[in-house]
Amino acid sequence: MAKNMAFLADLRQSAAPRIRQWRLGFYLLQRNTLTRLSLLVVLFLILTAIFAPVLVPYPDHAVNTTNPADKLLPPSGAHFFGTDEQGRDLFSRVLVGTRISLQTALLAVGIALLIGIPLGAFAGSIGGLCDEIIMRITDIFLSFPPLLLSIAIAALMGPNLQNAMLAIALSWWPWYTRLIRAQAVSIKERQFVRAANAIGAHPVSTIFRHIVPNCIAPVIVQASMDIGGAILTIASLSFLGLGAQAPTPEWGLMINTSRNYLLNAWWYSIFPGLAIFITVLVFNLLGDGIREILDPKTRKL
Repeated sequence: MAKNMAFLADLRQSAAPRIRQWRLGFYLLQRNTLTRLSLLVVLFLILTAIFAPVLVPYPDHAVNTTNPADKLLPPSGAHFFGTDEQGRDLFSRVLVGTRISLQTALLAVGIALLIGIPLGAFAGSIGGLCDEIIMRITDIFLSFPPLLLSIAIAALMGPNLQNAMLAIALSWWPWYTRLIRAQAVSIKERQFVRAANAIGAHPVSTIFRHIVPNCIAPVIVQASMDIGGAILTIASLSFLGLGAQAPTPEWGLMINTSRNYLLNAWWYSIFPGLAIFITVLVFNLLGDGIREILDPKTRKL
């Protein structure tokens, strides 16, 4: 009984700092109006992406359906965002485009994280020749502007949405590698890492159990802001003809098609453009809020 009581006391003591951290994060979230608003909008976008096929008034308009009689109709009660050059409902296509853009952006950032985090952790933790090789390869990728490199990779692999996603991931992983490496160089000298090495822990186990979890806070901030950038880059590649292909209801592709009707059908380009603007803005605001919560240096208490 005494052992159980002592175990519970130790458990409560170890959990106390984590509980205080959660309370502080909740307090900072409550006092930051922009962060709360952006979080609500992000949750709304995620729910919209999940339930888009159910929410849209014209589900068949998200595919290659034509309605010549409803061609380029202005916004109305029947078509909230108007129609396109093939008579398809833009409101339905923009909602379905939310799923496509968010899914592609999340996968692109996720793949970049899966490449960048292990490479950065090994480079910063092991050092020596391993660090030199990884960092020099990283420098080669960083010597090119990310958008230009994404365009080149997407052009080489072929124009489709999956290749555009891979092109973004292959262009962005070096940023996470450098970020993790800088953190790992500092953390590997701390006492708890030295203690793990002293008791004979495997180096790979030490990296992923002790070093990477303590490097993850800045990565979360960077990734949350990069989701908005990934959506913008995907739209740019689709606009250039290197991303989504017709009849996929992707925002950048819709803006590209709308150029021919800009003077006569303003709604065709306005609503997909607003969707990109709002989505990128709220993810950037959310990233700033997360940085304030996770980074004590930026807190304004």
